[in-house]
Amino acid sequence: MVLKFYASPFPVAGGGIVALALAEKQAAFDFVPIDLKTKEQKTAEYMALNPFGKVPAINDDGFVMYESRAICRYVDEKFAGQGTTLVPKGTKERALVEQAVSVESMTLFPPLDKVVWEVVVKPERGLAPDQAIVGKGLKEISDTLDVYEGILGKHRYLAGDDFTLADLVHCGYLPFLVEKGVDIMTAKERPNVARWWNELMSRPTWVKLQAEGMKSTV
Repeated sequence: MVLKFYASPFPVAGGGIVALALAEKQAAFDFVPIDLKTKEQKTAEYMALNPFGKVPAINDDGFVMYESRAICRYVDEKFAGQGTTLVPKGTKERALVEQAVSVESMTLFPPLDKVVWEVVVKPERGLAPDQAIVGKGLKEISDTLDVYEGILGKHRYLAGDDFTLADLVHCGYLPFLVEKGVDIMTAKERPNVARWWNELMSRPTWVKLQAEGMKSTV
């Protein structure tokens, strides 16, 4: 049975990085769109897949998973031997990837999530952003990117010279800021970050995903 992938039909956030992982792995899957506006993710049927009532989730012939980063790791191992290797097998190489993913999830994502809420979600609901929260969040994001600048001055990607899960997970929420005109990823004072970001945004898998949206490959 082909893997079923449940997410919002828009290639962003957690669903977007899982879709990108599946694309990088050249994986066959059946996409099941979940309508967040009607709160389909809160129905009993969907919450049988993810009891937290959030997207994304997968069902691989009865094996159910949720949480985007965990799903990406599963997808990489399930489809090993094809497409891009997202998590290397070497002990030290794998450790560096996990280190970078931890930085993204624990240091970068918390303020990023708050800023996205203020500049993306609130305006969509007719509410004004709290500029104090935005300013504080952008300062924390910038501090992390300053460290990235040094790391990316030593090698092409965050965990070495190969594209890995460490880079992929950054494609979930940072594009929201770019779309809203927040010039933080290509700032001239961080040329290594700008080079890295431009490489991520020009990957064929990402470009195709943004152009065609979320759809099944079977």
